[in-house]
Amino acid sequence: MKKIVTFGEIMGRIASPANLRLRQTRNFEVTYAGAEASVAASICNFGGEARYVTALPKHALAEATMDSLRAIGIDTQYILRTNEGRLGLYFLETGANQRPSNVIYDRADSAIAITPSDAYDWDAIFTDAQWLHLSGITPALSKNASEASLFAAKKAKEAGISVSIDLNFRAKLWNWDSKYSTRELAQKTMRSILPFIDVVVGNEEDCHDVLGIQAGDTNVHSGTLDTSKYPDVARQVLQQFPNVSKVAITLRESISASHNNWGAMLYNAASDTPAFAPLNKDGEYSPYQIKNIVDRVGGGDAFAAGLIFALTTPELNETQTALNYAVAASCLKHSIKGDFNYSTRTEVERLMGGNASGRVVR
Repeated sequence: MKKIVTFGEIMGRIASPANLRLRQTRNFEVTYAGAEASVAASICNFGGEARYVTALPKHALAEATMDSLRAIGIDTQYILRTNEGRLGLYFLETGANQRPSNVIYDRADSAIAITPSDAYDWDAIFTDAQWLHLSGITPALSKNASEASLFAAKKAKEAGISVSIDLNFRAKLWNWDSKYSTRELAQKTMRSILPFIDVVVGNEEDCHDVLGIQAGDTNVHSGTLDTSKYPDVARQVLQQFPNVSKVAITLRESISASHNNWGAMLYNAASDTPAFAPLNKDGEYSPYQIKNIVDRVGGGDAFAAGLIFALTTPELNETQTALNYAVAASCLKHSIKGDFNYSTRTEVERLMGGNASGRVVR
């Protein structure tokens, strides 16, 4: 089995316990996480093989970070260790009911942000690989990280490897070039990477912020989505970037911080048709109702990982089946604390088959 490669930043996740606000907290929960690392973790937990590439400083916290990756089975042999830079951090306050979650970033001058693109051994990294996954978060960190993401995509395509990207617009980042606003810099940068991408993943806000494309007059903050508008969003992406073969758009209806409806659309350029998941017994779109969210951070990464795993697994790679798998995987992630999805392939397929009761498995 050839490896799925992911490239990006992993950080210390400093979270307030339960639903405490950050200003209330004196004892924090510390784990290690990042979007691309989360994708690699999910793929390994599904039974696939994943390699994670990043840059980390040479100290004990970075060793703990790598231990957390190795424990899941992620290949860390090409993680670059540097004498400069630091471990990035993010602080998480988990919302509840009508109070949203909040993230504070502390990522300036992290090791990956200051490492140039040619410091990584891309030829060796891609020798036994079949797929590269990137996100819009890493290019938002710095000019160096942006150039490394672009260079990785180019080298992957030269090696004949499929490339996916999660648009992942983060308004609190994208501040490394003062000549542009955050959205202007995101659009300029991401448009330089997208010509080398095969599969695009995002949500409506990402498509609007990164590509200037909106699903008609829909409003993600209203708690309801008009799914009929989303095939047109995908078509506009394909018109702008004809190299893209598939566009996946996650469909999150945020009723509250604790209650979301969850599904997705996968548009196949070859057939010019959309697929939606999950479907009810009549074959109509009917999103999962997640009414008691444990931790929604990493839900989109679990979707991307599920989609990549399914598309690279022969018995799962049919469009509707792959989408069913990705949506079920990400639904389960909402029940798991931390960024990583510890769901197994068996558990995902059980939910795909309609077993959503949550009864004890004996």
